[in-house]
This record gives sequence, structure tokens and C-alpha cells, in this order.
Amino acid sequence: MSSEVRNSNATPWLIPSLYAAGAVVLGFTIPRLAYNFLPGYLSTVSINAAIGIYSAVASGMIALTGIVFSLTFVMVQFSATAYSPRLVLWIARDPVVSHAMGVFTATFLYAIAALAWVDRGGSGRVPLAGTALVTGLLIVSVIMFIALIQRVAMLQVNRMLIFTADQGRRIIENLYQSLHTPPSHVSDEVAGSRQLQTLVHHGRARILQEVNIRALVEIASRNRFTIELVASVGDAVLEATPILRVLGVGGPISEKTLRSEIRLGGERTFTQDPKYAIRLLVDIAIKALSPAVNDPTTAVQALDQIEDLLIRLGRRRLEIGSFRDTAGNLRLLMNFPTWDDFLCLALDEIRFYGATSIQVMRRMKALVNELISLLPEERQPELRRWQERLRLTVERSFVDQLDKLDAFNEDRQGLGSATRKRE
Repeated sequence: MSSEVRNSNATPWLIPSLYAAGAVVLGFTIPRLAYNFLPGYLSTVSINAAIGIYSAVASGMIALTGIVFSLTFVMVQFSATAYSPRLVLWIARDPVVSHAMGVFTATFLYAIAALAWVDRGGSGRVPLAGTALVTGLLIVSVIMFIALIQRVAMLQVNRMLIFTADQGRRIIENLYQSLHTPPSHVSDEVAGSRQLQTLVHHGRARILQEVNIRALVEIASRNRFTIELVASVGDAVLEATPILRVLGVGGPISEKTLRSEIRLGGERTFTQDPKYAIRLLVDIAIKALSPAVNDPTTAVQALDQIEDLLIRLGRRRLEIGSFRDTAGNLRLLMNFPTWDDFLCLALDEIRFYGATSIQVMRRMKALVNELISLLPEERQPELRRWQERLRLTVERSFVDQLDKLDAFNEDRQGLGSATRKRE
């Protein structure tokens, strides 16, 4: 699955509908133009042969379209039960699925429409343009079917883990700067500032998906006040809950102007939510650790990707919650997760549900030790605390002394080759 998949509020059936409408229009215009303006470009295919070709294409493509629907439903159902229900929309909205449905539907509809122009007016011939277009659509349909089969292959667990982690790697790269960048500490500039207005959400429950940081800074700078975002990206905003506050002097600003720079939607996205990729990886891991599945190896594979994301996060400046204008004045305050927040999200639930799995405990111990060896000193205190939490978890979870000794071993494969023995 391409890493360029984007979440969208648009219905996934819009693209197939556009293909279908285009096929109907072309089906009744291309042959008409060929008859009226290109009478010399009429094929010598017999009428019976043309009818047979168009009929076979139409019947075959409607069957293939049914297969595509079935594959799509299987992909959605499988992802919901095997991985996480939060991955369903990302799989169902894959552009390849929508375009494949559109191409198959367009081929079927065009073949049906083209039948109306066979032996038009008793000419005894078939428009060459129509035959060529049907052939082209068939070739494109074969290509799209192959691409769709490849998408089904992406349901392999390791590929899904890589796809999810790729989204996290991209947002970390785009959102955070190097750890050498000075932190943007929030000063006392807003302490005691007068609250000018509060933007409150009205309507059905939504998710804060994205904030136009640059635009809000410009608005605040132009009006000489500070905007404090109360809700964080990824939070649910409910009826009558505040989204942001405007602090400073002067008068209130149009709510429409503020709302236009905040995107709300039905589900979380990766755009400005670095925790979301880790959330999905953790979901996959803890589902694999459920008694109904008992697949600790999948949890270990999820921890491989989680460790990579934590290494990248640990080397980035995470304190980015305050934004200033060109004059250096504080204009926007936002809540972003801290290093401890990321560690709790990445490790706590897997530690809890995998506490009795020797394989998971060994892999988690290797993960924390690896982070300690790779990350700078300012990340060490939280990692040391997690090292102790893992030790206490193993002490509490295993009664048999030999099992306890095995769980204390550090092993990057879970049950591969231990690299260090605990004293």
C-alpha cells in the first residue's frame, strides 16, 4: 500500500461514479463523432463479431467488478479483525481500489453503450473508435486488476506494520527538528492575559485532525493577541467543548476566520498526529497478544517498528508547543506529546498484555536497552524508569524461577539468541 495514501472526507465511491459517468458520455459521443466526421474510419469487423465482442466484454467486466467488490470487503473485514478497526478506512480508501472499481465499471458501461452504435443506420459497419477504446479499457483493466491483487498481498502482517510505521516516519520528519534545536519553552508571557473569546464546538462529535499553524500565527500577529489551542490534534471535540482561546488585548475576531484554519473530521489522521502511527502499531500488537489469537511473534514485529519510531523521536526536539511571529512575540500555543507520553503509549499496553509472554518481555528489554545506548542523555531518565518497570513486571508475572531468568534475557528476536544475561 502506497505511503501516499491520504485520509479524506470525500466518499470512496466518488471516483467510481465519475468513471461511470464518463463512460456513459463517451459511449454516446465517440461513435456519433466517428459516424458524422470520420466516416472513413469505420472498422470492417462484422456486425455479429462486434456484438459478440461487446457482449463478452460487458458480461465479463460486470463479473470482474463483482470480484473487486468482494476483494474490497474481504480487505476491510480482514484488517478490522486481524489488525485494528482504525486501519479499515486507510485500506478501504486506497486510491487503487477506487480507481480499479472505476475502470471496471467504465469498461462495462462503455461496452453496453457502444452496442447501440453497431450497424447504425444499416451501415453494416462498426465505429473503429469504439472498438479501439474498448480494447484500451480492457488493457487498463488488466493492469488495474494486477495492482489490486498486489494490494491484497499488502495484507501480510509485516507489510501492514511497515506501511503504518512509514506514516509515522514521514510525520516525524516533517514535524520535528533536530534535538540540537533549542526548545520552545512557554514563558510567562500569557500569564494573566485577558481572555477575549473562546471558540466552542457545536454539532456532532468530531476529531481535531489538523491546524494551520502558519495561518493562525499570522492572524494572531495581525491582531496582536495570542491563540491558545485547548484541544490537541487527535482529540475528540464534543458539543460545547472549547477548541481554542484568544488571549490578549483588543476585541474578538470572527469565529469563521478561526474555524477556517482548523480541520475537523470523523477520524484521526497522520498529518499532525505523531502518536497515531504508534497507536495503530500498539493496537496490532495487543490484538496479537489476546488469548483468542496468541501470536506474540506479531507483537515482536510491531515492537521492531515501534523501536524505530522511538529512536527517531528521541533524536528530535519534541518541545515545539509555542510558535512566534517574525518579531519574536508569542502567538500560538499548542499541546504536543512529550517524550514520556510517547514511551507510555508505545510500551505500557504491550507490557500489560504481554506480561506473561517470555518472548515479548525479552524483546521489550532489548528495546529499552537499545534506546538507552543510542539516545542522548536527556532521554535517559525516562528510559531508566522503564527499565525498572520491565524488571518489576517480570518479577511479578513469572512464578517459575527458570521462566523468570529466561524473561530477564535481552533478545531482539524475542526467542532468538539472547545477547545479555541479567545478573
